Amino acid sequence: MSDSVEQVLIVGAGLGGLRTAEELRRAGYQGEITLLGDENRAPYDRPPLSKQYMRGETDDTALRPAEFFTEHDIRLRLDTTATGVDTAARRVRLADGTDLGYDALVIATGLRPRRIPGLPDVHGVHVLRSHADAAALRAHLDTARRAVVVGAGFIGCELAASFRARGLDVTIVEPQPTPLFAALGAEVGELVARLHRGEGVDLRCGVGMEALVTEGDSISGIQLGDGSVIPADLVVIGIGSAPVTDWLTDSGIPLAAPADGGGVLTDGTGYTGVPGVWALGDVAAWPHLTGRHRRVEHWTNAGEQARILTEALLGVEQTAGVQVPYVWSDQYDMKIQVLGVPALADEIRVIDDQGRKFLVHYLREGTVVAVAGASMTGKVMKMRGQLAAALHPQTTSA
Repeated sequence: MSDSVEQVLIVGAGLGGLRTAEELRRAGYQGEITLLGDENRAPYDRPPLSKQYMRGETDDTALRPAEFFTEHDIRLRLDTTATGVDTAARRVRLADGTDLGYDALVIATGLRPRRIPGLPDVHGVHVLRSHADAAALRAHLDTARRAVVVGAGFIGCELAASFRARGLDVTIVEPQPTPLFAALGAEVGELVARLHRGEGVDLRCGVGMEALVTEGDSISGIQLGDGSVIPADLVVIGIGSAPVTDWLTDSGIPLAAPADGGGVLTDGTGYTGVPGVWALGDVAAWPHLTGRHRRVEHWTNAGEQARILTEALLGVEQTAGVQVPYVWSDQYDMKIQVLGVPALADEIRVIDDQGRKFLVHYLREGTVVAVAGASMTGKVMKMRGQLAAALHPQTTSA
């Protein structure tokens, strides 16, 4: 363990930041840990916000009870926003004009929702990222009857399913040919589209939103690029998110270009190359199996990176095993799971299609590099070993 690291400052109190603090204590680190969050809530779980929380099945999304932070001597500072960093002096500037010193800085600031430029600020238009966003959206469901979800990524599809469970009429608008097209391709996208249409969702693919339609200061619908108008009293804009890196401008910390997804550039341990500065989670562009630096917005990724980063930061033996990327999405009564790296594939094969259950293999030069399934948990997860060997041949054969 490095004796020079007496203060670890973690900026970002989401899953990645929390996991880093936990891994530091688990590894025996006795120094000071400060965890900064710009929201007024202790670290909470985001995946339930579009599902169980949105359907009113739970209000508690906290990742740890309040006493956890005291018991583990983690200084939790909420409602605290970082506005800059002086890497030479090793100090982080805060919005209130003060600053904090560090020996090691861990950047875990995550994402913020993308917004469509030029849209008027009207009642009834929402984004979903934070707990506050989710609370405002859930409250609106009590009076809404017709919802439009703009964007058919994972969160957009999950929200559509939750809205249908709450009894709303739902339309999904997606410029791509199918839902989940960018992540999983047209073949799986068509299977997901069939699911939503079967649940009564009006799915409009291949067309984007042109403008909001309003009555006074409230939403009444949206106009599409083809000129049609969809009535709505609730609209969710779900067109992706951008990494929160504006506070790092002029810091000397390397950033990926926006065209490459943005984010903090690091090596395979989360180290930025700037002395004392590390990054992980949604904001961090680590080396990826595609051969490029890439941000991975998966829940499991934050925990895996936290362990790797912590061991490197403390200078202890690396114990993290071979990682196979994994993501899941709950929609209606289905759990859609993806294991591996679909982006590597040059061929997609539908192996089993039972309507509400399916299994799809992604192949590269005849070798399976990813698998996607709906309500086929066993068949998906048993592929982990095979995928580990395909994705990490040198490591797994050693």
